[in-house]
Amino acid sequence: MPLGPFKSFYGMSASPIVAGDLVVLLCDQRAGSFLIAVDRRTGKVRWKKERPGAPESWATPMVFRPTADAPAQLIALGTTRIESYALETGESRWWMPIGSSGSMGTAVASGETLFLSTSGGTEPNLPAFETALEKLDTDKNGRLSHQEFLADKEMGEHFGWLDENSDNVIDAKEWQTIRTLGMGESGAIAIRAGKASGRMDPASVLWRVKKNLPYIPAPLYYKNVLYLAKTGGIITSFDPVTGRVLKEGRSTDAPGEYYASPIAADDKVFVASVEGKVTVLKAGAEWQVLGVNDIGEAIHATPALGAGRIYVRTRGTLYCFGAK
Repeated sequence: MPLGPFKSFYGMSASPIVAGDLVVLLCDQRAGSFLIAVDRRTGKVRWKKERPGAPESWATPMVFRPTADAPAQLIALGTTRIESYALETGESRWWMPIGSSGSMGTAVASGETLFLSTSGGTEPNLPAFETALEKLDTDKNGRLSHQEFLADKEMGEHFGWLDENSDNVIDAKEWQTIRTLGMGESGAIAIRAGKASGRMDPASVLWRVKKNLPYIPAPLYYKNVLYLAKTGGIITSFDPVTGRVLKEGRSTDAPGEYYASPIAADDKVFVASVEGKVTVLKAGAEWQVLGVNDIGEAIHATPALGAGRIYVRTRGTLYCFGAK
């Protein structure tokens, strides 16, 4: 079933998920965002929920069941808000505003508590449009052409991201949209969301931490410890009840960029870097590095676990590792 074309400068990234007899896909884009569920056997659309005002984002939704007898929810982490939908119907249940510079990391849960991490801020991420015009608007027409914008060494290659209507110029409205993207309450947060409805009460936020936040990797909840892994090989463990930092340190043999989210099994946590190095930790509040394995190829995707094996997709190869 065709879904596109999509209006996404960086490309669609959210993965489809299987939830009961449904396959669910979140399609947040510059315009026309939606959440869709199809029958996993026939491909027939069961429901489709438009998401007006949801800008481009890349996080995969997750299934949330706060108690064993509660109906399942879909948690969609977007760039400006986190929202819950009824799995069976797509009906909106609750939402909360957040700040994120392009939501990427999927939320995780323990009981009635959701954990998520977003990288945002309270200050605009671009200068005022008038400042940009003074620097780049060579023909003084009050707009920025593609050629003019290329002179910005930091942002020049991202012209298509700002040019929302694809008319090959950036105007003040388009600039302001991107300038304020990511502003709001961000951080690693815990939300009590079991009985929520409508706009979430701010008191539902149990704790918030704003240090050592990853930009892309999702948090990991494993055996009563919450983990974050970010660029530089920086790994932080938290008490999931209070948000207290239990340990922060570094995988010294695996610096560099991190796009893949940490995973866990067999009392171990696995963290893969873009450079292809997989750090293995002894899980726990006072985690320890057991070893670093160099795959030798770039890793962008989160490794998968199943039947006692680890599957690692690199830029050009799919690896399967298991015990001898």
